[in-house]
Amino acid sequence: MSLPPGPSARDGDGPGAVAARLTGRAVTGVRPLSASLAEVALDDGRAVVVKNAAGAEAARAEAAGLRWLAAAGAVRVPAVHGHDAHRLVVDRVAQGPPGRGAALRFGRELAALHAAGAPAFGAPPPGGPVEAFIGLAPMRNVTGDDWPGWYAGHRVLPYLRRAVDDGTVTAGEADVVERVCERLPELAGPAEPPARLHGDLWNGNVLWGADGHVRLIDPAAHGGHRETDLAMLALFGCPRLDAVLDGYREAAPLAEGWRTRVGVHQLFPLLVHAVLFGRGYAEQALAVARSADRL
Repeated sequence: MSLPPGPSARDGDGPGAVAARLTGRAVTGVRPLSASLAEVALDDGRAVVVKNAAGAEAARAEAAGLRWLAAAGAVRVPAVHGHDAHRLVVDRVAQGPPGRGAALRFGRELAALHAAGAPAFGAPPPGGPVEAFIGLAPMRNVTGDDWPGWYAGHRVLPYLRRAVDDGTVTAGEADVVERVCERLPELAGPAEPPARLHGDLWNGNVLWGADGHVRLIDPAAHGGHRETDLAMLALFGCPRLDAVLDGYREAAPLAEGWRTRVGVHQLFPLLVHAVLFGRGYAEQALAVARSADRL
């Protein structure tokens, strides 16, 4: 989920100045990548990306999330050079094609990331705020010990209520999502410990590196169910997804029936998208809920 242009630079503190201050290196060039991103070349030959943040808490949450993912020693992430109230500075990733070998490796590394665990469902990364974000949507990292109750109360229902309040979903349509939430204890499969999630693992946040290693960017990291990350990979299409899943299941087999639970785990990101982008995603969420309710 992308971010819009950030706040205006203050006192001439543009991307180059931010990169110089947070890396301690002289800047040799600045190239805009989008309205919210700029690539900055440093005098030691490296390149970094300066990303506009949607506020100080958003920058802090993303930086903490990247560091928490990196601490697992599993999937690679761009190194974080620092952040301020407006921007985040990370290493630039040289990208390459999504080969099968890289996909299998990514699957194994993602399994290792999840296995690194979290203190509780909803636990924020160390140093990360409780009031975090997924894309532009607020996301509260409130903890819980029981995944079905936590997922319903802190991931699905808050966005459903917002969608109803906004008129994107009618009260009558919301009933099917609420029924699925009530049935989560029977739909969720075997209980699992909290996994260390990327939390916003759609294809745009998976960078296939030129060196054959995947890097993950833009996390909404928290403790959750590992099938949620996998369901989000499937939601918007991921290159070599079959190979990613083969590598994952080779390292960490999934509980029986996981394919039937994909829609349950997709309810959260679909409702977030409904809140941010409107009725089309609400219809997808409702279709997924109806399918899950028939299980």
